[in-house]
Amino acid sequence: GWCPLSPAGAQTTQLLVEPPWVPAVLWDRVTLTCQGSGTAGATTWYKDGQRWGQEAPDHFNVTESGIYTCERPGTGLSPPVTVSD
Repeated sequence: GWCPLSPAGAQTTQLLVEPPWVPAVLWDRVTLTCQGSGTAGATTWYKDGQRWGQEAPDHFNVTESGIYTCERPGTGLSPPVTVSD
């Protein structure tokens, strides 16, 4: 049966990277997509720990190297993704 305490049942914010190779590098034309609960337009992005855009779309093409995280109402902050140049 379904267990409400299982990690799979927990709502979390995920930061998806395309292409999904690690490490992510700028010349791969990296796209970041933030997935979580709430409306897609309510994504807050952070770059190197600083707020970087507000109420931004849930995905964008990376043009600068850095450490990116995103935040969604209801599910909170995603794990960080590092993009190198």
